[in-house]
Amino acid sequence: QVQLVESGGGLVQAGGSLRLSCAASTSIINFTFMDWYRQAPGKQRELVASMTHYGPTTYADSVKGRVTISRDNAKNVVYLQMNSLKPEDTAVYYCYVRSVVSNREFWGQGTQVTVSS
Repeated sequence: QVQLVESGGGLVQAGGSLRLSCAASTSIINFTFMDWYRQAPGKQRELVASMTHYGPTTYADSVKGRVTISRDNAKNVVYLQMNSLKPEDTAVYYCYVRSVVSNREFWGQGTQVTVSS
């Protein structure tokens, strides 16, 4: 079982920044996909940013240009740098990893991000 622990969430004013971290209990090079999702109250969980093992990244249109996903293989941590935050970014943010080879996937417990106007 892989443990994913998110941190870095909190309350921030609109226009501010946060960096979320997702610490994995095992080497993240084992995973094909490393993603950040978010879920706002009353809404479905949505993909925010995705990074593959080989590096290519994709972003939701709603965050493109404001968010950057990155990783530190040595520390087994996946990051989500969020800038120019908006109230509509308020949600619980979840880390997700999946291995195509082992066909296993794991979710973190989530971290709350609240952006005040």
